[in-house]
Amino acid sequence: MENQKNVQAREYERYVKKVTPTHSLPVNMARAFLVGGLICVLGQYILNTAQAMGADKEEAGCWCSLILIFLSVLLTGLNIYPKLAKFGGAGTLVPITGFANSVAAPAIEYQKEGQVFGIGCKIFTIAGPVILYGVVSSWALGLIYCVMRLWR
Repeated sequence: MENQKNVQAREYERYVKKVTPTHSLPVNMARAFLVGGLICVLGQYILNTAQAMGADKEEAGCWCSLILIFLSVLLTGLNIYPKLAKFGGAGTLVPITGFANSVAAPAIEYQKEGQVFGIGCKIFTIAGPVILYGVVSSWALGLIYCVMRLWR
C-alpha cells in the first residue's frame, strides 16, 4: 500500500513537471523589450507624423494618444492584443495601450449580458481599482499641496 502511494506520487510529480511550462527570464525580458519598444516606436512615429502635418506638440500628443488607444481597443476586439500580450508579456503594459486593453477586454467579454449589466457593470473590473487609486491619491496629494502652500 505504501509503495503504491510512492509510485503514484512520483508519477504525479513527473506529470506536473511535464505539463508545467518553463520560462526563460532573458527570453521573456527580450520579448517584453521588443514589443514595448515597437509600441513606443509606433507612438513616436504617430507623434512625428502629426507634427509634420502641422500639429503643435500638444495637439500631436493628443493624436498619438487617441490613435494608440483606438488601435489597442481594436486589436483587443479582434483578439490580437491578447496574443501579443502572451508573446510580449510586460512589454504590452506600456501605459496607454495596456490600460486601454484592460478597459476594453472585460467590456467585450461581458457584452452578451447587455449594455447595462454586461458592459456597464464589467467595463472597469480591471481598470476600476487603478482609476480609483489614481483619483484618491491625486486628491490626497492635492490636499497636501494646498496645506503646504498655506504654511508658507
